[in-house]
Amino acid sequence: MTERVGWPWSGRCSMPDNMKKPSWIIAKERNLRASAQETVWLFGLHAVRDALLNPAREKLRLIVTKNAADRLGDALNAGPEPEMADPRKFPAPLDPGSVHQGAALEVRALDWGRLDDLAYIADGATPRLLLLDRVTDPHNVGAILRSAEVFGAKAVIAPRRHAAPETGALAKTASGALERQPYLRVTNLGDTMERLRNMGYLLAGLDGDGDQTLADLGQSCAGRPLALVLGAEGPGLRARTRELCDQLVRIEAMGSFGSLNVSNAAAVALYATKAT
Repeated sequence: MTERVGWPWSGRCSMPDNMKKPSWIIAKERNLRASAQETVWLFGLHAVRDALLNPAREKLRLIVTKNAADRLGDALNAGPEPEMADPRKFPAPLDPGSVHQGAALEVRALDWGRLDDLAYIADGATPRLLLLDRVTDPHNVGAILRSAEVFGAKAVIAPRRHAAPETGALAKTASGALERQPYLRVTNLGDTMERLRNMGYLLAGLDGDGDQTLADLGQSCAGRPLALVLGAEGPGLRARTRELCDQLVRIEAMGSFGSLNVSNAAAVALYATKAT
């Protein structure tokens, strides 16, 4: 019998115990462990109350003033034992200038699950998604999440890198929407766009030089699942993101100044293309 050279066969693909893992695997595993241990400090009455009442949130530490505790009321029962604080010496590790309103809650980031589950198209449904291409301002993303919830978007999707992470500032601007509106971070936005197209979504990018208007899109996308793609203010959509869009659409301006803040553009686009 010919002697086999190499790793012993164990019935599954595995690495021998005496062989070191490649450095990139070690780094990836280290980053995953670090991410799992990261926490976020939410602040402000709306953000803290909605996080307390969200059973999907892992809540670790709650700091409140007497006034904030009174205003939060029964919501305090859904979190850890509150630590009462002097409003003049609020101990939560927040950025200077954060308007905490006497309430801060340490949490772990939400896990919204898989893209295929969030973007699933039920029979006869015409879901709306928002895709953000390097929108890094947490206040813009917070406002977008709020609009997405109001206008019934299934999810807001952004790349894991070069996008606003879940922070206290984002949560406060979202005014509770972060707890209810899925905010999914993906490894590669372009690959995600291709997956969504294969699932049946029409990909429409907002661009000042778009060939058609948002009003035209509102008519043509009726009865179709739609993913609206928005770029960062200034640079707009990246080249590959533009190429992957099925259509580029513009928001027509009534005056000479034709530029909207990205969060305002998201609200207008969602309203103009809302499913009927």
